[in-house]
Amino acid sequence: EPPENLRLLFKTRQVEKIYWAISLGDPDPTEGIVEIPMVEKEVRSHQSHYKMTLAPNYRLSPEDGKVVKIRKNRNAESAVTRYRLLASSSACSLLEIPPITGVKHQIRVHLAYGLGCPILGDHKYSHWSKLAPQKLPEITLKRLKLEQSKARHLPLHLHARRLSLPLGERIDLVCKPPLFFQKTLKKLELDVAND
Repeated sequence: EPPENLRLLFKTRQVEKIYWAISLGDPDPTEGIVEIPMVEKEVRSHQSHYKMTLAPNYRLSPEDGKVVKIRKNRNAESAVTRYRLLASSSACSLLEIPPITGVKHQIRVHLAYGLGCPILGDHKYSHWSKLAPQKLPEITLKRLKLEQSKARHLPLHLHARRLSLPLGERIDLVCKPPLFFQKTLKKLELDVAND
């Protein structure tokens, strides 16, 4: 029976997923691979909460600025995200992302903390120390016809665009973005060739 078969493919990570994300800012370089291990940490602010964050293998020594290899954090998981810029406009980008690994919140954290381009509507990973709505550039607000005070209602603009299933032959499923995502693409003039 196919469902069982399909479940196994997901479970054994044989389903390739390609995501689309709308991010704030343009990644530099426009195409590349972010490979920084990740770990879950408690953020101690007025509201204590947990977030995934980067756990790099190297740091700069405060004494002399030399590069020091860090003793590996036992809980850190290796995380690798590939990305490519498809379009940019209105201080935002449309990115295509075939993640290589599947760590919790990996794409969100690698974009926000690795590339400095948080996903539009990602209120959790746009700042580290506080839980606050994402701050949007003037031009973006204008194009979205949105007040900054209403930014908290923006949904996370991350979409599983394509699933590729190895069932005898490869079956590619292309998934149309949800309506809010399509509308944002139009408003921000992120024109993408329909593939």
